[in-house]
Amino acid sequence: MGIDSESDVTANLQIGPTSLGMVRIFVEAAGVEIPMDFDPDEAEEIADEIRAAAARARASALKGDGTPRKS
Repeated sequence: MGIDSESDVTANLQIGPTSLGMVRIFVEAAGVEIPMDFDPDEAEEIADEIRAAAARARASALKGDGTPRKS
């Protein structure tokens, strides 16, 4: 499965600070728990990447005239 493949998998996502000054991204799906800890600078880089991906996704979902593209 690639980044551009659809999936029927559902997951829970939690993001928050840890008691050790890290930022934790916690993913839980199908009985699997994945805690990922990042220092604050890394977390900000990830946030920037998410914002950039959201902007690209938004742009690709719109036609040149600004109306939503039909699937």
